[in-house]
Amino acid sequence: MKKIYGVITTFILAIFAAISFFPIYMALINSFKTQGEIFKSVLKLPSKLHFENYTGIFEQLDLFHSAWNTVIVTVIGLAGIVICGSLAGYKLARTPGKLSNIIFTLFLASMLVPFHSIMITLTKIAKGLHVQGSVYGLGLIYIGLGVNMAIFLYHGFVKTIPKELEEAARIDGCNDFQIFTKIIFPLLKPITATILILDILWLWNDFLLPLIMLTDVNNYTLMLSVNMLFGEYNSDWPKILSGLIITALPVVVFYAIFQKHILKGIADGAIK
Repeated sequence: MKKIYGVITTFILAIFAAISFFPIYMALINSFKTQGEIFKSVLKLPSKLHFENYTGIFEQLDLFHSAWNTVIVTVIGLAGIVICGSLAGYKLARTPGKLSNIIFTLFLASMLVPFHSIMITLTKIAKGLHVQGSVYGLGLIYIGLGVNMAIFLYHGFVKTIPKELEEAARIDGCNDFQIFTKIIFPLLKPITATILILDILWLWNDFLLPLIMLTDVNNYTLMLSVNMLFGEYNSDWPKILSGLIITALPVVVFYAIFQKHILKGIADGAIK
């Protein structure tokens, strides 16, 4: 009976995996076709591999510069989210009281607010602070939008760390900053890995926020640069699909390598 159940489960999971992989497969095979072949049949394999779709997109768009802009935004966002989230989550978890509960509840409540409802207000604030149109300013905005989830995860994980470790370090002469950097933060590695993985997927692939914040073509991220291939009356689909494959490849590889940390980190940080 267990073997039958295992076979059925594997079969069902294989079906869901195939359904999930099908759009990627379609984008990959069509990225090697000509425009005419795509319009003729999107399901058919290419008669010839047209690698010029990939080389041509680098000639048409400055993807290396766009990739560098994306890296800057991602690094600034990740660094700020991890630093601010870990510090705030640790302090709120180790300072019980009504004020801490109120602040933590406000951070949780902000996770329920849809981005579209604050989009116009956020644009006005960014313009007033003179950060609109800057990749560095975009990274700072991502910190504000992503730190609430980080605080939630860090707050739950810190509660699983025995307070005796901090007390022993304080007896040895460590101050609060040394306790956090030398004792607590190294123990936060599993949840930090989870936050990094989840946020890099978000920051690297995000389209809407860069679209409303970046006004100069020289500051475009990868997603915005690929979007330039969409024309009003005609779109170069082979290059569009090639650009999407190039854009998604780094983060897919990163996710495939570190995906094991996601469930472990969320379980350790949220459930415990």
